[in-house]
Amino acid sequence: MSESELLARHRAVIPNWVGVYYDEPIEIVSGKGCRVTDAQGRGYLDFFAGILTNMLGYDVPEVRDAVERQLASGVVHTSTLYLIRGQVELAEKIARLSGIENAKVFFTNSGTEANETALLAALTARHASQVLAMRGSYHGRSFGAVSVTGNAAWKMSGLSPFGTHYLHGADRHLAAYAGLSDADYIKACVDDLRALLSGGIHPADVGCLIAEPVQGVGGFTMPPDGLLAAYKEVLDEHGILLISDEVQTGWGRTGEHFWGIGAHGITPDAMTFAKGLGNGFAIGGVVARGDLLDGIRGNGISTFGGNPVATAAGNATLDYLLSHDLQHNAAVTGNLIISGLRETGNSLTVVGDVRGKGLMFAVDLVDPGTRKPSPALAGRVLEAARERGLLIGKGGLYGNTLRMAPPLTLSEAEAKEGLQLLCDALTAVNEEATAK
Repeated sequence: MSESELLARHRAVIPNWVGVYYDEPIEIVSGKGCRVTDAQGRGYLDFFAGILTNMLGYDVPEVRDAVERQLASGVVHTSTLYLIRGQVELAEKIARLSGIENAKVFFTNSGTEANETALLAALTARHASQVLAMRGSYHGRSFGAVSVTGNAAWKMSGLSPFGTHYLHGADRHLAAYAGLSDADYIKACVDDLRALLSGGIHPADVGCLIAEPVQGVGGFTMPPDGLLAAYKEVLDEHGILLISDEVQTGWGRTGEHFWGIGAHGITPDAMTFAKGLGNGFAIGGVVARGDLLDGIRGNGISTFGGNPVATAAGNATLDYLLSHDLQHNAAVTGNLIISGLRETGNSLTVVGDVRGKGLMFAVDLVDPGTRKPSPALAGRVLEAARERGLLIGKGGLYGNTLRMAPPLTLSEAEAKEGLQLLCDALTAVNEEATAK
């Protein structure tokens, strides 16, 4: 069956809001390391890793063997009504790595579920009905997660189970802030938060601030280091909790810290995680102060969360990540790519900005004449990169951002190869755009 025939079947039975990349979508049928192959036998270097989920790459023996051992036991699922050794072991590791005092862990199937759980814990603890979130943010596709998402393109509903108030922090591109230093921008953001809590809403009604240290779907935009620490000082004055959404920034991906929040020098009350932990297997969760998770009222289980297969994958993935110091590798290879992109981008009029940390980096595409965001050019570079054998992602608040997050096992040779392919694609599209 051809990919075009599969696409027709996809469109017949999958909702039309479930998008697929490329003018001629591809089916990935095999993978090894940081490379994948499509149904037509074409190979690609993967710089998007299943939306940051294949954190170690493909066909990793240590993960495969751990999962196969669990499958061979005949126990794929038992539910949290029974003891699951792998779940306990993984929770112990994550609690220790979190830095949160007296931490406990609740496992889910996804980042969306993890954020829902964290919000429930915070609002319950505070007896509150209001949440603070960041402009441009994305936290998932369920009712509560959509409500705190600050990116209109991903808000599937305007309805909300609680009130949400959006803070500044990732909007340095706005004219009012573009000329400010980091210190002055942080001060402006904190002043705005204080004004909100002194006149806009009553602090006692606010349960928490939920924030991504680096906004994923938002195009890898990020607040200046220290902003979340400055916010936390204000929050602490009122007992408002801080949730760090580490679904995309966790596990050392930013290179400089194991958790993205580390760039701000603080420990949050709770962190949510998912994506890369299972290296492709569905697993997410919350690590938080024990009293917060214990304080959720009513009975609770997670039918599939933390199941034996997913936690086998999670334990193997985390062990591999730590034993191979992949955080350091992310810092080295990420710096190589980001510096190279900036050097190339300086000479291309379609490049508006290059930013990133570690193996989490992005390029904004702009119209060469107006300098306005250009989703069309971003789409063209996406296609041009695929044509050259490189898979990348696309997103951003205005749909004009190329976002990339290769497996943390990326070698320096692969980093240089991917950089060259991406620069070639950007240069080709720049020539097309400026020739008109």
